Amino acid sequence: LPEVVARVREALDARGVRVVEGLVPDAEAAKTLAVAGDLWSLLGRESFTRTDAVVGVGGGTVTDLAGFVAASWLRGVPFVNVPTTVLAMVDAAVGGKTGINTAEGKNLVGAFYEPLGVVCDIDVLATLPERDFVAGMAEVIKAGFIADPRILELVEEDPASARGVGRHTVELIGRAVAMKARVVSQDLREAGLREILNYGHTLGHAIEQHAGYTMRHGDAVAIGMVFAAELAHRSGLIDFALLARHRDILSLVGLPTTYAGAPLDALLVAMGRDKKTRGSTLRFVVLEDLAQPTRLVGPAPELLQSAYDSLGTTA
Repeated sequence: LPEVVARVREALDARGVRVVEGLVPDAEAAKTLAVAGDLWSLLGRESFTRTDAVVGVGGGTVTDLAGFVAASWLRGVPFVNVPTTVLAMVDAAVGGKTGINTAEGKNLVGAFYEPLGVVCDIDVLATLPERDFVAGMAEVIKAGFIADPRILELVEEDPASARGVGRHTVELIGRAVAMKARVVSQDLREAGLREILNYGHTLGHAIEQHAGYTMRHGDAVAIGMVFAAELAHRSGLIDFALLARHRDILSLVGLPTTYAGAPLDALLVAMGRDKKTRGSTLRFVVLEDLAQPTRLVGPAPELLQSAYDSLGTTA
Protein backbone atom coordinates (compact mmCIF):
# COMPACT_ATOMS: atom_id res chain seq x y z
CA LEU A 1 0.00 0.00 0.00
CA PRO A 2 2.75 2.58 0.70
CA GLU A 3 3.95 2.04 -2.89
CA VAL A 4 0.46 2.73 -4.25
CA VAL A 5 0.11 5.86 -2.11
CA ALA A 6 3.51 7.02 -3.35
CA ARG A 7 2.47 6.48 -6.98
CA VAL A 8 -0.77 8.42 -6.48
CA ARG A 9 1.10 11.23 -4.74
CA GLU A 10 3.71 11.40 -7.55
CA ALA A 11 0.98 11.49 -10.20
CA LEU A 12 -0.77 14.36 -8.45
CA ASP A 13 2.49 16.20 -7.75
CA ALA A 14 3.34 15.96 -11.44
CA ARG A 15 0.12 17.82 -12.21
CA GLY A 16 0.88 20.57 -9.75
CA VAL A 17 -1.63 19.40 -7.16
CA ARG A 18 -0.66 19.96 -3.52
CA VAL A 19 -1.12 16.71 -1.61
CA VAL A 20 -1.86 16.47 2.12
CA GLU A 21 -1.81 12.93 3.50
CA GLY A 22 -4.11 11.70 6.23
CA LEU A 23 -3.18 8.21 7.38
CA VAL A 24 -5.85 6.06 9.05
CA PRO A 25 -5.82 2.76 10.99
CA ASP A 26 -6.13 -0.58 9.26
CA ALA A 27 -9.42 -2.35 8.50
CA GLU A 28 -12.62 -1.52 10.42
CA ALA A 29 -10.65 0.48 13.01
CA ALA A 30 -10.60 3.24 10.38
CA LYS A 31 -14.38 3.57 10.31
CA THR A 32 -14.99 5.38 13.59
CA LEU A 33 -16.28 8.79 14.52
CA ALA A 34 -12.93 9.56 16.15
CA VAL A 35 -10.98 8.86 12.94
CA ALA A 36 -13.47 10.84 10.85
CA GLY A 37 -13.13 13.68 13.36
CA ASP A 38 -9.35 13.68 13.01
CA LEU A 39 -9.72 13.95 9.23
CA TRP A 40 -12.24 16.80 9.51
CA SER A 41 -9.73 18.59 11.74
CA LEU A 42 -7.01 18.02 9.14
CA LEU A 43 -9.21 19.46 6.38
CA GLY A 44 -9.98 22.46 8.57
CA ARG A 45 -6.31 23.14 9.34
CA GLU A 46 -5.46 22.89 5.64
CA SER A 47 -8.31 25.26 4.62
CA PHE A 48 -9.83 22.55 2.43
CA THR A 49 -12.55 24.03 0.17
CA ARG A 50 -15.00 22.79 -2.45
CA THR A 51 -12.39 23.29 -5.17
CA ASP A 52 -10.23 20.63 -3.49
CA ALA A 53 -10.77 16.85 -3.61
CA VAL A 54 -10.49 13.88 -1.28
CA VAL A 55 -8.72 10.82 -2.70
CA GLY A 56 -9.29 7.51 -0.91
CA VAL A 57 -6.40 5.09 -1.44
CA GLY A 58 -6.81 1.71 0.22
CA GLY A 59 -9.28 -1.04 0.94
CA GLY A 60 -13.01 -0.85 1.43
CA THR A 61 -12.87 0.68 4.88
CA VAL A 62 -10.69 3.52 3.57
CA THR A 63 -12.97 4.23 0.62
CA ASP A 64 -16.06 4.10 2.89
CA LEU A 65 -14.42 6.54 5.29
CA ALA A 66 -13.01 8.85 2.61
CA GLY A 67 -16.40 9.08 0.94
CA PHE A 68 -18.16 9.91 4.21
CA VAL A 69 -15.60 12.57 5.08
CA ALA A 70 -16.00 14.06 1.60
CA ALA A 71 -19.81 13.91 1.77
CA SER A 72 -19.96 15.62 5.16
CA TRP A 73 -17.21 18.25 4.80
CA LEU A 74 -18.75 21.54 3.62
CA ARG A 75 -21.85 19.39 2.89
CA GLY A 76 -20.05 17.71 0.03
CA VAL A 77 -16.68 18.03 -1.70
CA PRO A 78 -15.38 16.01 -4.68
CA PHE A 79 -13.74 12.65 -4.09
CA VAL A 80 -12.04 9.89 -6.06
CA ASN A 81 -11.43 6.31 -4.99
CA VAL A 82 -8.29 4.30 -5.71
CA PRO A 83 -9.23 0.87 -4.33
CA THR A 84 -6.36 -1.50 -3.56
CA THR A 85 -8.26 -4.71 -2.72
CA VAL A 86 -10.68 -6.95 -4.59
CA LEU A 87 -13.42 -6.10 -2.09
CA ALA A 88 -12.96 -2.37 -2.54
CA MET A 89 -12.82 -2.59 -6.34
CA VAL A 90 -16.04 -4.55 -6.77
CA ASP A 91 -18.02 -3.36 -3.78
CA ALA A 92 -17.01 -0.57 -1.42
CA ALA A 93 -15.49 1.91 -3.87
CA VAL A 94 -18.34 1.61 -6.39
CA GLY A 95 -21.90 2.65 -5.82
CA GLY A 96 -21.85 5.74 -3.66
CA LYS A 97 -22.38 4.20 -0.23
CA THR A 98 -20.16 5.81 2.37
CA GLY A 99 -20.13 5.46 6.11
CA ILE A 100 -18.64 4.65 9.49
CA ASN A 101 -19.50 2.14 12.20
CA THR A 102 -20.84 2.73 15.70
CA ALA A 103 -20.92 0.48 18.75
CA GLU A 104 -24.48 -0.45 17.75
CA GLY A 105 -23.72 -1.66 14.26
CA LYS A 106 -21.90 -1.43 10.97
CA ASN A 107 -22.43 1.46 8.53
CA LEU A 108 -25.32 2.91 10.53
CA VAL A 109 -23.95 6.43 10.00
CA GLY A 110 -23.22 7.47 6.44
CA ALA A 111 -24.39 9.07 3.22
CA PHE A 112 -25.17 8.15 -0.36
CA TYR A 113 -22.45 10.08 -2.18
CA GLU A 114 -21.04 9.29 -5.59
CA PRO A 115 -17.29 9.51 -6.30
CA LEU A 116 -16.14 11.48 -9.32
CA GLY A 117 -14.26 8.38 -10.41
CA VAL A 118 -12.86 5.02 -9.35
CA VAL A 119 -9.40 3.95 -10.51
CA CYS A 120 -8.84 0.16 -10.45
CA ASP A 121 -5.36 -1.22 -11.16
CA ILE A 122 -5.43 -5.02 -11.20
CA ASP A 123 -1.63 -5.16 -10.84
CA VAL A 124 -2.01 -3.83 -7.30
CA LEU A 125 -3.86 -7.03 -6.37
CA ALA A 126 -0.77 -9.15 -6.99
CA THR A 127 0.57 -7.96 -3.63
CA LEU A 128 -2.55 -8.99 -1.68
CA PRO A 129 -2.37 -11.96 0.71
CA GLU A 130 -4.41 -14.84 -0.73
CA ARG A 131 -6.87 -14.82 2.18
CA ASP A 132 -7.73 -11.16 1.53
CA PHE A 133 -7.98 -11.73 -2.22
CA VAL A 134 -10.33 -14.68 -1.69
CA ALA A 135 -12.47 -12.80 0.82
CA GLY A 136 -13.04 -10.06 -1.75
CA MET A 137 -14.14 -12.67 -4.26
CA ALA A 138 -17.21 -13.37 -2.11
CA GLU A 139 -18.72 -10.16 -3.49
CA VAL A 140 -17.84 -11.23 -7.05
CA ILE A 141 -19.50 -14.62 -6.53
CA LYS A 142 -22.51 -12.81 -5.03
CA ALA A 143 -22.82 -10.88 -8.29
CA GLY A 144 -22.82 -14.20 -10.12
CA PHE A 145 -25.68 -15.63 -8.07
CA ILE A 146 -27.92 -12.54 -8.19
CA ALA A 147 -27.33 -11.27 -11.73
CA ASP A 148 -24.50 -12.68 -13.87
CA PRO A 149 -24.17 -16.50 -13.90
CA ARG A 150 -21.19 -16.27 -16.27
CA ILE A 151 -19.16 -15.21 -13.22
CA LEU A 152 -19.91 -18.56 -11.58
CA GLU A 153 -18.90 -20.43 -14.72
CA LEU A 154 -15.58 -18.56 -14.91
CA VAL A 155 -14.81 -19.40 -11.27
CA GLU A 156 -15.72 -23.04 -11.81
CA GLU A 157 -13.58 -23.21 -14.96
CA ASP A 158 -10.54 -21.69 -13.28
CA PRO A 159 -10.73 -21.36 -9.47
CA ALA A 160 -7.16 -20.02 -9.45
CA SER A 161 -8.44 -16.75 -10.95
CA ALA A 162 -10.51 -16.30 -7.80
CA ARG A 163 -7.61 -17.05 -5.44
CA GLY A 164 -5.07 -14.70 -7.02
CA VAL A 165 -4.48 -12.78 -10.24
CA GLY A 166 -5.16 -15.29 -13.03
CA ARG A 167 -6.46 -15.50 -16.58
CA HIS A 168 -10.08 -14.66 -15.67
CA THR A 169 -9.46 -12.16 -12.86
CA VAL A 170 -9.88 -9.02 -14.97
CA GLU A 171 -13.14 -10.31 -16.45
CA LEU A 172 -14.44 -11.42 -13.05
CA ILE A 173 -13.82 -8.03 -11.50
CA GLY A 174 -15.09 -6.19 -14.58
CA ARG A 175 -18.33 -8.15 -14.60
CA ALA A 176 -18.90 -7.58 -10.89
CA VAL A 177 -18.28 -3.82 -11.21
CA ALA A 178 -20.54 -3.59 -14.27
CA MET A 179 -23.35 -5.42 -12.47
CA LYS A 180 -23.14 -3.15 -9.44
CA ALA A 181 -22.97 -0.03 -11.60
CA ARG A 182 -26.09 -1.12 -13.51
CA VAL A 183 -28.07 -1.69 -10.34
CA VAL A 184 -26.86 1.42 -8.54
CA SER A 185 -27.49 3.71 -11.51
CA GLN A 186 -31.16 2.67 -11.34
CA ASP A 187 -31.46 2.94 -7.56
CA LEU A 188 -28.81 5.09 -5.89
CA ARG A 189 -30.64 5.47 -2.58
CA GLU A 190 -31.72 1.88 -2.04
CA ALA A 191 -35.43 2.42 -2.64
CA GLY A 192 -35.91 -1.01 -4.18
CA LEU A 193 -33.75 -2.74 -6.78
CA ARG A 194 -30.47 -2.00 -5.03
CA GLU A 195 -31.53 -4.18 -2.14
CA ILE A 196 -30.51 -7.25 -4.17
CA LEU A 197 -26.86 -6.25 -3.61
CA ASN A 198 -27.37 -7.19 0.04
CA TYR A 199 -27.54 -10.90 -0.79
CA GLY A 200 -25.79 -12.69 2.07
CA HIS A 201 -25.34 -9.45 4.01
CA THR A 202 -28.15 -9.55 6.57
CA LEU A 203 -26.67 -12.49 8.46
CA GLY A 204 -23.17 -11.55 7.30
CA HIS A 205 -23.23 -8.12 8.95
CA ALA A 206 -24.65 -9.64 12.14
CA ILE A 207 -21.77 -12.15 12.26
CA GLU A 208 -19.24 -9.37 11.68
CA GLN A 209 -20.69 -7.29 14.49
CA HIS A 210 -20.79 -10.25 16.88
CA ALA A 211 -17.14 -10.95 16.08
CA GLY A 212 -16.21 -7.33 16.78
CA TYR A 213 -15.32 -6.89 13.11
CA THR A 214 -12.42 -9.32 13.41
CA MET A 215 -13.83 -11.54 10.65
CA ARG A 216 -13.24 -10.57 7.03
CA HIS A 217 -16.33 -9.08 5.40
CA GLY A 218 -16.19 -11.52 2.51
CA ASP A 219 -16.00 -14.53 4.83
CA ALA A 220 -19.10 -13.35 6.68
CA VAL A 221 -20.95 -12.68 3.42
CA ALA A 222 -20.07 -16.17 2.14
CA ILE A 223 -21.67 -17.69 5.25
CA GLY A 224 -24.62 -15.34 4.80
CA MET A 225 -25.13 -16.49 1.21
CA VAL A 226 -25.28 -20.13 2.30
CA PHE A 227 -27.83 -19.12 4.94
CA ALA A 228 -29.91 -17.24 2.35
CA ALA A 229 -29.75 -20.24 0.03
CA GLU A 230 -30.90 -22.52 2.87
CA LEU A 231 -33.80 -20.14 3.59
CA ALA A 232 -34.79 -20.18 -0.08
CA HIS A 233 -34.52 -23.96 -0.40
CA ARG A 234 -36.49 -24.58 2.79
CA SER A 235 -39.15 -22.14 1.57
CA GLY A 236 -39.53 -24.06 -1.69
CA LEU A 237 -38.03 -21.30 -3.83
CA ILE A 238 -34.87 -23.02 -5.13
CA ASP A 239 -33.92 -26.63 -5.71
CA PHE A 240 -31.24 -28.55 -3.89
CA ALA A 241 -28.83 -28.26 -6.83
CA LEU A 242 -28.70 -24.46 -6.60
CA LEU A 243 -28.32 -24.66 -2.82
CA ALA A 244 -25.46 -27.11 -3.23
CA ARG A 245 -23.83 -24.91 -5.87
CA HIS A 246 -23.47 -22.17 -3.23
CA ARG A 247 -21.46 -24.42 -0.95
CA ASP A 248 -19.49 -25.96 -3.82
CA ILE A 249 -18.33 -22.74 -5.48
CA LEU A 250 -17.54 -20.96 -2.21
CA SER A 251 -15.56 -23.95 -0.98
CA LEU A 252 -13.78 -24.17 -4.33
CA VAL A 253 -12.13 -20.79 -3.80
CA GLY A 254 -11.55 -21.26 -0.06
CA LEU A 255 -14.44 -19.29 1.42
CA PRO A 256 -16.21 -20.54 4.57
CA THR A 257 -19.64 -22.19 4.35
CA THR A 258 -20.12 -23.14 8.02
CA TYR A 259 -20.46 -21.09 11.17
CA ALA A 260 -20.77 -21.94 14.85
CA GLY A 261 -19.71 -18.70 16.49
CA ALA A 262 -22.89 -17.47 18.13
CA PRO A 263 -26.45 -18.53 19.06
CA LEU A 264 -29.03 -17.37 16.54
CA ASP A 265 -30.78 -15.19 19.15
CA ALA A 266 -27.66 -13.05 19.52
CA LEU A 267 -27.45 -12.55 15.77
CA LEU A 268 -31.16 -11.74 15.46
CA VAL A 269 -30.63 -8.73 17.74
CA ALA A 270 -28.00 -7.39 15.34
CA MET A 271 -30.17 -8.22 12.32
CA GLY A 272 -32.99 -6.19 13.84
CA ARG A 273 -30.80 -3.10 13.58
CA ASP A 274 -29.77 -3.88 10.02
CA LYS A 275 -30.52 -1.26 7.37
CA LYS A 276 -32.55 -3.77 5.34
CA THR A 277 -35.04 -4.18 8.18
CA ARG A 278 -38.32 -2.29 7.91
CA GLY A 279 -39.79 -1.63 11.35
CA SER A 280 -39.44 -4.87 13.28
CA THR A 281 -39.81 -7.15 10.25
CA LEU A 282 -36.73 -8.97 9.01
CA ARG A 283 -36.18 -8.99 5.26
CA PHE A 284 -33.79 -11.29 3.45
CA VAL A 285 -32.68 -11.16 -0.17
CA VAL A 286 -33.06 -14.71 -1.50
CA LEU A 287 -33.16 -16.38 -4.91
CA GLU A 288 -36.16 -17.94 -6.62
CA ASP A 289 -33.81 -19.19 -9.32
CA LEU A 290 -30.30 -18.42 -10.51
CA ALA A 291 -30.00 -14.66 -11.17
CA GLN A 292 -33.58 -14.14 -10.02
CA PRO A 293 -33.40 -12.44 -6.61
CA THR A 294 -36.48 -11.70 -4.55
CA ARG A 295 -37.28 -10.79 -0.95
CA LEU A 296 -38.29 -13.07 1.90
CA VAL A 297 -40.12 -10.89 4.41
CA GLY A 298 -40.74 -11.90 8.01
CA PRO A 299 -39.74 -15.58 7.80
CA ALA A 300 -41.05 -17.82 10.60
CA PRO A 301 -38.71 -18.30 13.59
CA GLU A 302 -38.56 -22.06 13.03
CA LEU A 303 -37.49 -21.51 9.40
CA LEU A 304 -34.71 -19.16 10.52
CA GLN A 305 -33.58 -21.66 13.15
CA SER A 306 -33.50 -24.67 10.82
CA ALA A 307 -31.61 -22.73 8.14
CA TYR A 308 -29.16 -21.53 10.76
CA ASP A 309 -28.70 -25.01 12.21
CA SER A 310 -27.72 -26.19 8.74
CA LEU A 311 -24.62 -23.99 8.95
CA GLY A 312 -23.23 -26.49 11.43
CA THR A 313 -24.02 -24.62 14.63
CA THR A 314 -24.85 -26.15 17.95
CA ALA A 315 -26.98 -23.19 18.92
